[in-house]
Amino acid sequence: MPRLTSPTTQLRDSWLAAREEWGRETHQDGAGLRVGDDVDTVEGFAAWVERLRGESDPSTVLDEGLVHASYWWIVEDDEYLGAISLRHTLNDFLLRAGGHIGYGVRPSARRRGLATWALRAVLPEARALGLDRVLVTCDDANAASARTIESNAGVLEDVRQTELGRTRRYWIAL
Repeated sequence: MPRLTSPTTQLRDSWLAAREEWGRETHQDGAGLRVGDDVDTVEGFAAWVERLRGESDPSTVLDEGLVHASYWWIVEDDEYLGAISLRHTLNDFLLRAGGHIGYGVRPSARRRGLATWALRAVLPEARALGLDRVLVTCDDANAASARTIESNAGVLEDVRQTELGRTRRYWIAL
């Protein structure tokens, strides 16, 4: 049975194995990984996990252009399967292209409904933040992600060209 858990150094080996499935240079939606993050060393991985945890705290001062976000890892039997993040607010870029929620499932764990399950599990967290609706986006060519969003009552607002490419923008009422 999958569960959502806060990022933890205890899953480092499993997380690194998942990254190899994706490819080292592939962006992992929902993971909060940024260019320059050192996840290969034990110390660097621990610092990254600590940063992810700190970004959910509204008292944490963030760099220009960033918003507070909560991160969860999708885990089953102590195996990292993916990640989902909830951005507490939207800046201009997130309103255009990124949305409130991002998620990604490692290639070997796809086609099991994990993204749909994780999105459904995070919606009450968005409600608890006081949001009355959330924006969830995906690449226009990503039919699986579109189904995930639509399975969670996502209503398509539009499809537009953004910095991320052709993007489908959905709103989910809470």
